[in-house]
Amino acid sequence: MLDVAAKLASESIPVGQITAARFVVQCVLMAPFILIMNLSLKVARSEWVALLARAVCLLLATFCFIAAIRVMPLADALAIVFVAPFIVLLVGKFYLDEDVGPRRVGAALVGFVGVLFVIQPSFAAFGAVALLPLCTAVAFAFYILVTRGLSRKVHPVTLQFYTGLVASVFCLPIVAFAVGTGSDLFDPVWPTGIAWVWLFGVGFFATISHMMMTYALSLAPSATLAPLQYFELPVATLFGYFVFSDFPNTLSLIGIGIIIGAGLYMIHRERVTARALMTERAAPPV
Repeated sequence: MLDVAAKLASESIPVGQITAARFVVQCVLMAPFILIMNLSLKVARSEWVALLARAVCLLLATFCFIAAIRVMPLADALAIVFVAPFIVLLVGKFYLDEDVGPRRVGAALVGFVGVLFVIQPSFAAFGAVALLPLCTAVAFAFYILVTRGLSRKVHPVTLQFYTGLVASVFCLPIVAFAVGTGSDLFDPVWPTGIAWVWLFGVGFFATISHMMMTYALSLAPSATLAPLQYFELPVATLFGYFVFSDFPNTLSLIGIGIIIGAGLYMIHRERVTARALMTERAAPPV
């Protein structure tokens, strides 16, 4: 629903303004919950760098994705973004020195092949815009990595409030300086009619979905939750078809299938590894 609202809004509103509205609405929606739940806004100094990084990563991911779906079908853009879990895995192995086996690395590489299947026809049809979802994937991968560390240290409501606040502080001056420049991406316009609904919907659905995701990551293992994210691809395909009359071509559908298959296999291997580790730890000492 977030993607649908953003694509509908982009028909008459610049991408920068939609991005700013997404975070302003999130900040406004979270503020009353801070008061109602009597939550503290105090955050340890050591967590501020991570909070800022999280907001900037999500800001970049959001801007690039909205700029992409302004011209691309939802399913195609989203399929490319689904390379993010593979990036998280590879960063974990080669940068964070996490224990990742060759099968999961292989699945990640297969997932990248699937992304190429989707990018190729999209690049031919839309040009360099087809690379924007890849930028979203990279930014969102690092957003996930930062969220992993923060979700158990900062209350989800506080986390969402600060993300909206920090991103708004970055966004609003850029939009303000763009007034009158004629920039297709940043020069703001006054929304009319139902465009107000789409603009608010971007922030509303973003807040609800990210709130649920943050709560989920703080309550359950990521390996348990990960398969559910692939449900987003068929849903996006249906919304794209019924709302915008867009449907992926054969090559893109093959790529989407490869991405889903590689992702689910990677999740399966993570579960197998986790079970083996738990069995090993539970074994009685010799």
